[in-house]
Amino acid sequence: MDLESGSGTLVLAATPLGDARDASARLVEALSSAGVVAAEDTRRVRALASSLGVHPAGKVISYYEAVEAARAPQLLDALRDGKNVLLVTDAGMPSVSDPGYRLVSACAAEGLPVTCLPGPSAVTTALAVSGLPSDRFCFEGFPPRKPGERRRFLGRLVAEQRTCVFFEAPHRLADTLADAASVLGTDRAAAVCRELTKTYEEVKRADLGELASWAAEGVRGEITVVLAGAVPASQDPDELVPQVEERAADGMRLKDAVAEVAELSGLRKNDLYNAVLAARR
Repeated sequence: MDLESGSGTLVLAATPLGDARDASARLVEALSSAGVVAAEDTRRVRALASSLGVHPAGKVISYYEAVEAARAPQLLDALRDGKNVLLVTDAGMPSVSDPGYRLVSACAAEGLPVTCLPGPSAVTTALAVSGLPSDRFCFEGFPPRKPGERRRFLGRLVAEQRTCVFFEAPHRLADTLADAASVLGTDRAAAVCRELTKTYEEVKRADLGELASWAAEGVRGEITVVLAGAVPASQDPDELVPQVEERAADGMRLKDAVAEVAELSGLRKNDLYNAVLAARR
């Protein structure tokens, strides 16, 4: 994959979500030939390589969120010296809510070649098995950890008509689903996908109210949530007043809260502002 200029190529490679047999033949080849392997967890990539019967030929270094900025110059130097750099994360596709995009951006800025070995992704795998519309969807990464910020995050999905996919930590899932049921409505359809491709894979399909009750008992494993899009409907300004007041209670200026909710719902700002003033009186 080296170019005639002598520079190496940054190779983004998807790794199995849980079953090593999902590894592509190209990933096996890249592990055995790359000059440098940059891994989110060096122990995991060595275990994966061992299960695939290969030994990384190049140097294996750690490349996770906390060291991205510090490691990037070293990897860029390797590329300039003609070495191919293989970038892998613990599972799935690099740069999709995992380290990678900063290094890709740096390579693009210098004109260094970048390629991708496609493969497993928890986002598209969960979407495929969710049973929810997949013709249009968006990916939202991880919801914020703080309750107020998380509810505002969910508030921005009130009028989102695309199916939405996001990740969540198992110990925060119950709170996130409870907030989702409160903000989006208990009857919004969703699916919680747990331990995809692994021995204890589970896909729980229900409305948010039922899912919130289910998760309250505790859920383990890697979690991907798929949320149905909003059904287009004409909005009554009075029904959106609580969303404005919630943002205002969290410290947002009333004008900004009205503008944000109005944009998400498609209402005119003046109509919503007047509804808030009327409710306060």
